[in-house]
Amino acid sequence: MRLSSRITSRLVVSPFVVVAIFTFVLCVLWSAQLSFTSSKIFPAYDYVGFKQYTRLFANERWILSFQNMLIFGICLISGALVIGFLLAVMIDQSVKWESFWRTVFLYPNALSFVVTGLAWQWLLNPSLGLPELVRHLGWTDFKLNLLGEQKTALYAVSIAAVWQASGLVMALCLAGLRGIDGEIWKATRIDGVPRWKTYLHIVIPMLGPIFFTAIVLLSLSVVKGFDLVVAMTNGGPGTATEVPAKFVIDHIQIRANVGLAMAGATVMLISVVAALAPWVYVQKRRKEARG
Repeated sequence: MRLSSRITSRLVVSPFVVVAIFTFVLCVLWSAQLSFTSSKIFPAYDYVGFKQYTRLFANERWILSFQNMLIFGICLISGALVIGFLLAVMIDQSVKWESFWRTVFLYPNALSFVVTGLAWQWLLNPSLGLPELVRHLGWTDFKLNLLGEQKTALYAVSIAAVWQASGLVMALCLAGLRGIDGEIWKATRIDGVPRWKTYLHIVIPMLGPIFFTAIVLLSLSVVKGFDLVVAMTNGGPGTATEVPAKFVIDHIQIRANVGLAMAGATVMLISVVAALAPWVYVQKRRKEARG
């Protein structure tokens, strides 16, 4: 009976495995292959070695987009971790309507980056959004155009991303807080340890694996950050919010340089693998320790 169940389950899953292999693995390999060619509008197979990668890292726009991604990543990961953890601590205090607050804080994470980008584009609009509301409240000279200034546009996009991602971190941290033994809290109260020191020196280290998982998930969002940027600024003003994903799409659709675009996509894939590798390694070590 068990053997037949295993065979049935494998037969059911096999079509999805085949589709996944064809649409993901083979397409990734094909894309990586094109990065070693001089493909323009259409794929070509005249291999030119690492020429496209040399051109890629000599391209100022690519370097700028990578720098923007790093700044965006630092802002998103640090902001989401801090705010998400603080929200989890707040909800863990047995607040009233806990289910309501959990839903409110987690809801933004259910939205797509496009919806989030459009919503924040409207909120930060200097003539329609929050700046206009402030002027209606009496501060008639108030001016704020975060998305229109090169120095602040990337940080405005980061604020929108933090707003969306903080709920996910909150949910992960809240699950971790609920798993902490209550005897730890009793012991710290008996010893007279301030609550903030308990969080700083005991709770946060205990939540290390959860923070690590959150960082990996947020890092993937950073590398794939295309929808939010396009919805809010389309890479502007100028190239202030240019990111690698937009660089790749532009070189495929507008600049008709598939080879260079695939080189950029391959570098992004390597970045994703680099972000996932530590997490996979830690999970493997945990399984070995349990076994």
